[in-house]
Amino acid sequence: MTVALIDVAPGLWLWRQPHWEWREGDDWEPEVASFVVESGGEVILLDPLAPPPSARHVYDRLETKRPTVAAVLKPDHVRDVELFVHWYGADGYGPWLFWKGDAPRAELKPIEVGTTLPGGLVPLHDGRGKMETPLYLPEQRAIVFADGMTAPGGTLRVWWTPSLERFVMPALREMLDLPFDHVLVSHGQPVHDRQEFEAALEREPWSQPK
Repeated sequence: MTVALIDVAPGLWLWRQPHWEWREGDDWEPEVASFVVESGGEVILLDPLAPPPSARHVYDRLETKRPTVAAVLKPDHVRDVELFVHWYGADGYGPWLFWKGDAPRAELKPIEVGTTLPGGLVPLHDGRGKMETPLYLPEQRAIVFADGMTAPGGTLRVWWTPSLERFVMPALREMLDLPFDHVLVSHGQPVHDRQEFEAALEREPWSQPK
């Protein structure tokens, strides 16, 4: 398994690898990203999926600055958060609710819009209720999404939901008030800029039922 490591900005990097749950015909690409941000004296993992033991370059880098926080941005992105909480003694954060049978054993503190996470990370309202909470990283001028935006084939797009026009698009447009330069997504090409975000708001959404 190939695990790629990508530096995005000072104090912001990611690793990318195939997800073991992917199956042919899924509406997301097999490779997914896990994010690391250094902010306010904290080292924070976002939606981490544990690389295989052979990916020593990832684990060696994590050892140089050990994670202090591990956060889940969406109920079905539990991935391996509890492993990182256990391995590094990190504080865990995540949604209030999880899918049946998918809740982590580690106790996670809630991520709530209107609060601030360790390191100064800011949860954002994206119009999907409790289904996802993107995070704004002020030190890196970046927004990180779980599934709210995706980039199949490298093109950034909004992931469709029944509440798209009424709630999601207004919330995404409101994010344009933030001073951000980078947009990071879990699925597809992981790194984008503000111009691509603006363009994505005008494109057809991804994975809309026919």
